[in-house]
Amino acid sequence: MLILGIETATERVSVAIGGHEGVIGLFEVTKGRRHAETLVPAIEFVCRQAGIELAEFSVVAVDVGPGLFTGMRVGLAAAKSIAQALRVPMIGISSLDLLAFPCRHTDRVVVPVIDARKNEVFSAMYRQVPGGLQQVAAPTVGPVDELVADLLARSQDVLCVGDGARRYREEILDGFHCEFGGDDHPSAAPLVQLAHARALREEWVNPWEIEPVYLRAPDAQINWSTRAARP
Repeated sequence: MLILGIETATERVSVAIGGHEGVIGLFEVTKGRRHAETLVPAIEFVCRQAGIELAEFSVVAVDVGPGLFTGMRVGLAAAKSIAQALRVPMIGISSLDLLAFPCRHTDRVVVPVIDARKNEVFSAMYRQVPGGLQQVAAPTVGPVDELVADLLARSQDVLCVGDGARRYREEILDGFHCEFGGDDHPSAAPLVQLAHARALREEWVNPWEIEPVYLRAPDAQINWSTRAARP
């Protein structure tokens, strides 16, 4: 079983190929918001790198967010198009899961923090369990001080990861002592690893059933709502 993984929910474009043998091909680049220009060449490159044809994929996995609205749309549209053309199922995985998974061996509570702009962050919380991580706090979006207040209330050893953790490091440390590490952006490597485990359990959906996880309305919708509310 071969899985194509597409990750474009943040500033990074990441594409991976994986299966029973683990990750066998990976391409990652961070070029601001040039996702639409970068994604197709990235898919072509990683397929050549692994010596794989598109027709060989059994599943397409994609990061469903939360993250940057435009980047998410690019990745979801491409993943759905490929899955529909190949007539294969899809698996959607949260960007917060992807940030947390590489830190699964720590004893600390893992808190992926993604910069949501507008002085807000997307976050969730995970703890180590046999075989991986368990989510202990659902994904949410809000100001950094709300995240800090939640961390204080839990009073546990914490590892913060993600570009939001890096950007707001000082604000977090002003209110709560924790460790920082991991990657700044989700990667398609853990995407295909997590998707492979789900695929073995046949936990997949049809392409038209994949839904993005925004947690917050897109900026254009927020701006329109604000304008419409004015007298």
